[in-house]
Amino acid sequence: MRPFLLLFIIMPILEMWVLIRVGEEIGALPTIGLVLLTAVVGLALLKRQGLSTIMRAQQKMAVGELPAQEMAEGIFLAVGGALLLTPGFITDAIGFACLIPGIRHLFLGKLLSHVVVVRGPGYPPGSDHTRGSQSQPGQSQPGQSQPGQNRSHDVIEGDFKREDSDKDQR
Repeated sequence: MRPFLLLFIIMPILEMWVLIRVGEEIGALPTIGLVLLTAVVGLALLKRQGLSTIMRAQQKMAVGELPAQEMAEGIFLAVGGALLLTPGFITDAIGFACLIPGIRHLFLGKLLSHVVVVRGPGYPPGSDHTRGSQSQPGQSQPGQSQPGQNRSHDVIEGDFKREDSDKDQR
């Protein structure tokens, strides 16, 4: 929480300082023009990249794949677009970094290497999630782990019912 608070305090101060310095060098109107130009160019790039990402996501969903990469790219694009609309050169630089595919994929590769995707009940048998198996207790289906095997992505499904003890009811 504190890093974000610091970021929201320090970033506007840095942006104002950079805007003042640039304004001293090239003048106020050209500085304002540059800020507006970066916003317009950034929004054009955002539109193009966003449409491309949506099309790839739709293609993956059409063949039954989970568009995890495209969803993460969409978040990066939204953040990049918001940063480009924020007046200032520092936020514009970060926003453009979110829109450049090579840099975005580099960040996403590092981010998605720490993410585990668990498929829910809407996916067909044969995917990573088996639903409605007819095995007896103690028997396993192909692709399922045996008890004691080390699989960090196992999912245990079940229902629960809360039962209060006699002490809690008094």
